[in-house]
Amino acid sequence: MSIKTGVLSVAAMLMLSACGKAPETSKPEAPAPATTQAEVKTFTAEEFFATTTVFGSSINHDGTAVLASNDETGVFNAYRYPLDGSEPEQLTKSDKDTVYGVSWFPEDNRFIYTADNGGDELNHLYVQEVSGEVKDLTPGENLKAGFLGWSDSGDFFAYSNERDPKAFDLYRYSSKDYQRELIFQNDDMLSIGDVSKDGRWLSLTKAVSGADSDLYLIDLTREDAAPIHVTPHEGNIEYFSYGFNPDSSKLIFATNEHSEFNQAWAYELSSGESELFYETDWDVSFVYFSKDGKYTVIGVNDDAQTKLTILNSETKQSVQLPELPPGDLRGVNFSNDSSKMVFYINADNSPSNLYTHTLGEDNVVKLTETLNPAMSSDDLVMSEVVRFKSFDDLEIPGLLYKPKQASSENKVPALVWVHGGPGGQSRTGYRAAIQHLVNNGYAIFAVNNRGSSGYGKTFFHLDDKNHGEGDLQDIVYGKKHLQTLDWVDSSRIGIIGGSYGGYMTMAGMAFTDEFEVGINIFGVTNWVRTLNSIPPWWEAFKQALYDEMGDPATDAERHRKISPLFHAKNIKKPVLVVQGANDPRVLQVESDEMVAAIKANNVPVEYVLFEDEGHGFRKRANRITASDAYARFLDRYLKNSANQL
Repeated sequence: MSIKTGVLSVAAMLMLSACGKAPETSKPEAPAPATTQAEVKTFTAEEFFATTTVFGSSINHDGTAVLASNDETGVFNAYRYPLDGSEPEQLTKSDKDTVYGVSWFPEDNRFIYTADNGGDELNHLYVQEVSGEVKDLTPGENLKAGFLGWSDSGDFFAYSNERDPKAFDLYRYSSKDYQRELIFQNDDMLSIGDVSKDGRWLSLTKAVSGADSDLYLIDLTREDAAPIHVTPHEGNIEYFSYGFNPDSSKLIFATNEHSEFNQAWAYELSSGESELFYETDWDVSFVYFSKDGKYTVIGVNDDAQTKLTILNSETKQSVQLPELPPGDLRGVNFSNDSSKMVFYINADNSPSNLYTHTLGEDNVVKLTETLNPAMSSDDLVMSEVVRFKSFDDLEIPGLLYKPKQASSENKVPALVWVHGGPGGQSRTGYRAAIQHLVNNGYAIFAVNNRGSSGYGKTFFHLDDKNHGEGDLQDIVYGKKHLQTLDWVDSSRIGIIGGSYGGYMTMAGMAFTDEFEVGINIFGVTNWVRTLNSIPPWWEAFKQALYDEMGDPATDAERHRKISPLFHAKNIKKPVLVVQGANDPRVLQVESDEMVAAIKANNVPVEYVLFEDEGHGFRKRANRITASDAYARFLDRYLKNSANQL
């Protein structure tokens, strides 16, 4: 469960913001002729998850290889991908815990990676030597650590909450002997942001409320330096750091002070003056630079789709690339001299593939083939952005996936898919679980209910202390929209979601009679318990969480009112619950008690518990098991509901 907050820090890794009236979408092209059931090639969950997931784009010091992680073995490990397109080399051999490659060292082929223990989110930082020897840089029990990048000197920075579980302190590590120095003790429990390349400046964010935050700077070269308040303001305005520019003269930050959407602004460190850096009609999601500063990369959350722009930093002109495969450009990174770049292309019907390009040449080199060779992108489905009016005429966006076999003559069952958050967003891009269900004849409508990020700050805050009410009605009206489609069986519509979406699933089953089935994937069912058991490392933005959801000390009555567990007697239709035993956000007991309560109603309920997972399923075998469970449950209780209920 990620919780909505304006503080987008490395420590928090949480959600963005959201609008009033969304722009009109272009008129869709005429639909292709319907495909009959017999003509559709269907695949199992195992076949969909034979797809390889790849991410990471750190190019090594001599520009010959990129560090990335993939789950080809069933568990994520770090790999070296040569930029000449030759075979990749597996660098780590974990068969238990997920390994995420982070960065090569600046002058050799040592690399840093991060891993936790069975999904408990207590990540440590490790270095793997060229010899293969591994050293835990952040040893200790019950601590969480992360990487903050390299300084110009080749030292690197990391944060850890080993001193106090509630506060992240900053350390400088020597790249030579791994000795470390505490350079900022975070007594005020602010969110750690970014460190400038010259090693002097640290950005920090303070969550004042769920709609208000502030940026601060610490001069790390001055002992006991007081924080510099970068963003004094009045009213509810949110700020967070994108990072420093390469010459350490400016902090690039986000703010919604001047717009419904986040704009990028530049704070001049020498003068304290700020000026507009980049704006558009949607949220600017990120800004970063090539190592030498020659190129600027800007990402925009454009109607649930990432649109990426690469600019020449001096001329501000867009960099011209060769013609690329269909899909979204993602994960761009450059070699030290900016002569080479790596990037990913991703689409609904194509998982991310890694490419490399030498600037100035007219070709790209594909480094991965991630889609199961037994299928092609033509077998899969692209989503369509669809908008509908909710109960109060508010326009609600969503992504609609239509199965190839669906037609007015062959109506299909459907699911409303609810994202996590609360402030999450369903976005375009390949998702094996969704494609598996759509391929097997289930329409999916991924509704971005009020409170979702990406549609402006007004839209984003419409669900504050209103959860299980207005946002749930948006989901209900998403179901009503599905019922207007002549290719959907209006009597066979269910609800599915993970994390906060799992809560919404159970709320839909307990507080409405709209859905024929529900699939709850590690969802909150008892807000009273959840808000009193948040992980200690969320302390920096706990106030923002309470502004969003309510303070358990004063709002326990409302939390009980909106918690499905206390209203389980109302659940009369089948439910599937899926949970990770090591989940630190939504504790296993939430799902245990929900399952027991539904059983007491003599209502069909199925339970899948993964002993080696946390909040989200990282191991391929577990993702296959979960996806199979979704399909079997739906086949039994939704597709064939007339015979089973």
